[in-house]
Amino acid sequence: MTTLSPENSLSARLSASFILEKRKPSIDKTEWDGFFDENGQLAKSRDFICVNILERGLHPSVKTEAWKFLTGYYSWQSSQDERLTMDSARRKNYESLCQMYEKIQPLLENLHRNFLETRNNITCDIQKLYDKDPLGNVLIDKKKLEKILLLSYVCNSQAAQALLLPPRPSSLAPSTIEYQRGFHHMVMLFQLMVEHDHETFWFFHFFLQKTEHSCVINIGVSKNLNMLNDLINFMDPVFAEHLRGKGAGTVQSLFPWFCFCFQRAFKSFEDVWRLWEVLLTGKPCRNFQVLVAYSLLQMVREQVLKESMVGNDILLACNNLIDLDADEVISAACLVYAELIQKDVPQPLKDFFL
Repeated sequence: MTTLSPENSLSARLSASFILEKRKPSIDKTEWDGFFDENGQLAKSRDFICVNILERGLHPSVKTEAWKFLTGYYSWQSSQDERLTMDSARRKNYESLCQMYEKIQPLLENLHRNFLETRNNITCDIQKLYDKDPLGNVLIDKKKLEKILLLSYVCNSQAAQALLLPPRPSSLAPSTIEYQRGFHHMVMLFQLMVEHDHETFWFFHFFLQKTEHSCVINIGVSKNLNMLNDLINFMDPVFAEHLRGKGAGTVQSLFPWFCFCFQRAFKSFEDVWRLWEVLLTGKPCRNFQVLVAYSLLQMVREQVLKESMVGNDILLACNNLIDLDADEVISAACLVYAELIQKDVPQPLKDFFL
């Protein structure tokens, strides 16, 4: 058992207060440019910038640029010239992958038994997306979304990887990520944020990496659910006992929160982006998504205990958590973290969050 630093607890509490009180406006273009010197090198520490993003958020005018640093698309140590070179390299790598995919597509259709099924699933999911705003303006390009999702699947599916010919970009490390529902929403949000297809592709790829694949069913989701269960047991024994009894199986059934990275809980795309940018900062801790899930459960806790709800009713109450404000949720999760690290934290929880 380990007691963590009270300074970290105070910092998390202060961040929670800053977020709710909005003592300073979001980081705009002028302030963002001031984080760099005349050569485009970082003049402020990465930690300083990430804490400010946690507490204040990013103005739409700098969101795309900032996300290129947060995702790892750009190195924090790069100069302006190096970033221009890197952007060109990312574009060329994407184009090479597209050309490779075109060459091996017939092989995939004939030899990779899951390819056709996956392509059909992607097509069906994308067709369900609303592609226009209330005025009829086109928001997204469904054909491009489908292409990016298929390419990502081919690059990350172990079976499909065997058909890819070298060289591969070093940033595409071997992995076994299959397509899953929710990815089409995620890529759509990236397409809405950036201008070019290669940026959408790399944002999706690097977002999964930076968040430790926490939304991927066969990698991070089960771990999140297990740690959420451990966190409830440690922080709220009364609620934990109810969930083990009448609410048996409830926590494990909350996997859509993680698979969709909480997209369905918030009132706007801006709120989803706000949470995601906090996840990318690594502030106030790693695996912040589990603290977010715990905070959402706390919103229904009183009702669950008062009405002695069973599993399905608890899930219904959780699914009714919609149109939430991202800053309120992030602030609540920061307070949970502040409370957690003042306690004698079991080693597995400590290792997970630090």
